[in-house]
Amino acid sequence: MKNILNHSYWMLMLRGLVAIVFGVLVLIMPGLTLLGLVALFVAYAVLAGAIWIAGAIRNRREVDDWWLVLLFGLVSVGAGVLALMHPQLTALVLVLVMGANALVTGIIDIAMAIRLRKTIDNEWLLIVSGFASVLFGVLVFMFPAAGALALVWLISIHAIVTGFFLLALGFRARKWAPPSAPTAPRPA
Repeated sequence: MKNILNHSYWMLMLRGLVAIVFGVLVLIMPGLTLLGLVALFVAYAVLAGAIWIAGAIRNRREVDDWWLVLLFGLVSVGAGVLALMHPQLTALVLVLVMGANALVTGIIDIAMAIRLRKTIDNEWLLIVSGFASVLFGVLVFMFPAAGALALVWLISIHAIVTGFFLLALGFRARKWAPPSAPTAPRPA
């Protein structure tokens, strides 16, 4: 698992940036219609999932645990596609899909961190990101009928917090990568 992260630290960084951009967009547009929120969520879930899927496929021959990253990506893309296929979903169902996505991806983040705890430093960043997602999912399921503005703020904060932790973990993972082999000087 560490191999896939140190070979593809960019997955963590890109996923973090996508989450931060999504969170900021939701935050600066609190008057979003349901359709606008659906569109932003679809873009976020599909982009984040595609990043993980690309990293899993790219490293499937070198890394035994590539399937866990693939699973993470498929769950995220699946949630995005479901929201895209049914934009007429009621706000409650959309919120539950977002909550379920956060719960599952948060649990997978925590599982990856636990598997990596003996091989990497700062796995707590992935654990905190996972717990933030799980907490968001639990809050959504506990209070599904929360006011629209409260929901927008909650979605935004969740995305920004997890984005910053994933971005930080990506920078740390970049340091785990083995140094490149020195190249021979070119003849003049």
